[in-house]
Amino acid sequence: MCDLCKKAIIAMYPADAFFPVYCRECWYSDNWDPLAHGRDYDFSKSFLAQFSELQKAVPRINLQVSNSVNSDFSNQIANCKNCYLISSGSDNEDCRYCFRVLYSKNLTDCLIVLRCENAYECIECLGSSRVAFTEDCANSLDMLFSFDVRSSQNCFMSANLRRASYVFRGECLSKEEYESRRKEIDTGSHKVIEELKKEFSRLKNKALHRFANERNCVNSVGHTMSNAKDCFWCFNVADVENCRYCLFLNDAKDTMDVNNGCCNMELFYEVCTAGLKSSNAKFCVDAWPEVRNIEYCDTCRGGSHDLFGCISLRGKEYCILNRQYPKDEYFRLVDKIKKQMDEMAYVDKRGITYRYGEFFPSELSPFPYNDSVAQDLFTLAQEEIVVRGLRYREAAEKNYAITQKSEDLPDHIRSIDASILKETIGCAHESKCNERCTKAFRITAEELGFYQKFNLPLPRLCPNCRHYQRFKKRNPLNLWRRKCQCAGAKSENSIYKNTATHFHGVGGCPNEFETSYAPERPEIVYCEQCYNTEVV
Repeated sequence: MCDLCKKAIIAMYPADAFFPVYCRECWYSDNWDPLAHGRDYDFSKSFLAQFSELQKAVPRINLQVSNSVNSDFSNQIANCKNCYLISSGSDNEDCRYCFRVLYSKNLTDCLIVLRCENAYECIECLGSSRVAFTEDCANSLDMLFSFDVRSSQNCFMSANLRRASYVFRGECLSKEEYESRRKEIDTGSHKVIEELKKEFSRLKNKALHRFANERNCVNSVGHTMSNAKDCFWCFNVADVENCRYCLFLNDAKDTMDVNNGCCNMELFYEVCTAGLKSSNAKFCVDAWPEVRNIEYCDTCRGGSHDLFGCISLRGKEYCILNRQYPKDEYFRLVDKIKKQMDEMAYVDKRGITYRYGEFFPSELSPFPYNDSVAQDLFTLAQEEIVVRGLRYREAAEKNYAITQKSEDLPDHIRSIDASILKETIGCAHESKCNERCTKAFRITAEELGFYQKFNLPLPRLCPNCRHYQRFKKRNPLNLWRRKCQCAGAKSENSIYKNTATHFHGVGGCPNEFETSYAPERPEIVYCEQCYNTEVV
């Protein structure tokens, strides 16, 4: 419920949040003034202790949504239309159950997708259309269960393809033969899809893996990077320059330690969710759109600049703890506060000391660990979370009346009609996993139409569990120093046989590199030279 207008709302914060939560209309209205919660700075208390008190008073917006239509159940999105349960997206239309999708249309169950359309269960794909169960794909068309493909079309259960067409299980065919064999693969059957998933997993272990998934990168280290220059330890970034330790970042430069940012941003440091024509933000949360020169702020928007320790301000300037000052006094006070933050450091409940230059302590987060993106990236069991001194929230008991068990769903999509829209389907995980399982889920009309159009079976898992399965397929956010696994005529494990003579001859490749493939993983990892000799 909105704490101002009292209307029912969908919110990213629980009902027992320690601060007021307003609906979008109220939060952006003139019916309240965030400066009314401002307070004078007290130099007898630490800065973060005072910020914590401000947190409890200032209303927060229910969802982080900007300029979007008919996308009420999505969060951290901008310029989207007809999107349902997507997060971290911009300029999308008709997308559902997706995370980190940009400039795309008609996607279902996708992760890290850019400029794609008509895609299902795809991971790290770019500029492609009519793709399903495909990973690491760029500028391709009509791909099914394919891995590491570029500028290709009409391929099934194949890997390491460049400018290829009509490839079926690694075999190049005529158009007629390919279409004939492809028709024999009935993707509308759940049983068939499950067997194909197993085959695809085996295929990826036999395929070559470039030590780093990068395109048009110069002097950069990380994984899944495109158009990157002078970047270090960056993951899932595109169109970036001079960035370090960043994750999910697009169209940015001169930025460090940022998670989830995009769209014309620069000079960001230690920020979570940022961008959209913004610059010079440090130690902030939700610093977008069009903000500049802000530090230790949360959810400050729309033309705000020169803020320190503020929450929920829009179009304001020269404010500290939501109190406005003359320009000269603002800069004088900020300098004094920074010095005091070093002299009177904040110590959290775990005994960790925070001085100026550190991000907010986890205890000031409005989210428990298991309700945050941290749980997606670094999944921990309840016991581990508690032992580390982090907050854990028990899921609210939801006594859904399950009307359709997942194991009793018809195998084929052709056996499904509109009556399924009335059913509450039990998730196959039955909340026995560690994936924020919702126990039950429903099928929307748009979703059903998507499955029917592309001949795909109904899912057996709830959206949360499906999301976690995709995240598990990503490489970890870590790098290891490793040696190329090319042994001359074949890979070290003898699974892959080289098709060409490499620069190092019959002996093993001497090249070493930083890679996100851990040494104990089964994939065959080649250096750039050996990989290019075989694939490009």
